[in-house]
Amino acid sequence: MSKAVKFSILDLSPVPQGSDVKTALDRSLALAQHGEALGFERFWMAEHHGMAGIASAATSVALSHIGAGTKTIRIGAGGIMLPNHAPMVIAEQFGTLEALFPGRVDLGLGRAPGSDQRVAQAMRRNLNTDPNQFPRDVVELQALLEGDPALGIQATPGAGAKIPLYILGSSLFGAQLAAALGLPYAFASHFAPQALDEALAIYRRDFKPSAQLAEPYTMCGFNIFAADTDDEAEHLATSMMQSFVALRTGNPGKLPPPVEGYRESLPPQAQSMLAQIMQGSAVGAPDAVLSGVRAFLDRTQADELIVCGSIFDQAAREKSYGLAAQVRDLIAA
Repeated sequence: MSKAVKFSILDLSPVPQGSDVKTALDRSLALAQHGEALGFERFWMAEHHGMAGIASAATSVALSHIGAGTKTIRIGAGGIMLPNHAPMVIAEQFGTLEALFPGRVDLGLGRAPGSDQRVAQAMRRNLNTDPNQFPRDVVELQALLEGDPALGIQATPGAGAKIPLYILGSSLFGAQLAAALGLPYAFASHFAPQALDEALAIYRRDFKPSAQLAEPYTMCGFNIFAADTDDEAEHLATSMMQSFVALRTGNPGKLPPPVEGYRESLPPQAQSMLAQIMQGSAVGAPDAVLSGVRAFLDRTQADELIVCGSIFDQAAREKSYGLAAQVRDLIAA
C-alpha cells in the first residue's frame, strides 16, 4: 500500500446512559473540534430514527451545530436515508448548510430506513417498495442541486450548490449504483462487512466517469478503539459491543458504560455474531491498531477510512481518535 489514505470521522452522536440529547450533541461538537485539530478530513453524522441512544436523527440540524463550531473540517451526512425524504427537501436542507459553511459540505445517501418498519411508516406515511425509486431519487436530487431548468422547479437554497454526493451501502446494490452514476462509494464495513470485497470489486470494475468524479473513490467504515494498552482498548470497546447485541436482539437503548470481560461472558452464538460484525475494527494499543489498519487497507485499497468508535467516556473517546491520527501519520510516513 503506497498511496496516502485520508482519515475521517463517522459519528452517531451516541447518548450515554445517564445523559441526554443536548449532552450527546455537545460531545459530538467537541469531537469534531478535536478531529479538526488532528487533521481529519471530514466529520459525518448518520440518520437513525426511534433510537434513544442516537441523537442525530435530524441530521442536517445536527450538522449545523457542528458547522457553527468548526472552521475547516468538512461536514456531511453518512448518510441521509433518502427514501425517508423528498429530494427537494434534502436539496434545500443541504443547500442551506452549503450557504452557511461554503465549500465544506458533503452529502452521503443511503436507501435503508435507518429504523424499524413502524418508524419507517411514521416517517414516510407510505412505504414505496419499488427498487428503482432510490436511483430515481438520487438523480432527481442531483438535478435539483445542479439547478436543471428541465425540472421546472428550483430548490432555494440548493440550486447551483457544489455539494459532492456519495452513495452509501452495505450490499452490492449501492456499489452498482455508485459505479453507474460515477459517484464515490462508501461501504458500511464498520457494522456489515460481509459483502465488502465483492462490492468494492464491482464498483471499481463497473465505474463510469462523471462530471463529479473521474476515477473510482472508495471509503470504508472502520471501528478504532485505541488506548495505552490492549486490555484498556478492549474494555472501551465493550460499550459498542453491548449496543450491537442490544440492537440485534431488539432491545436498543442508550450507550452503556463498559463492562469488564463482556465478550467472554456472552454465549457462543452472540460471540460469533460480534466477531462477524467487528471484522472491520482495530482494538488495542497503538501498535495493534497500526497493524489492524494496515491489514485492512492492504485488503481493501480504500482511498479513505471513515473511523467510528462509540466510547462511553468522552476523554477516552477523544484520546482514541488522537491515537488513530498518530496511526494515520505513521502509515503516511
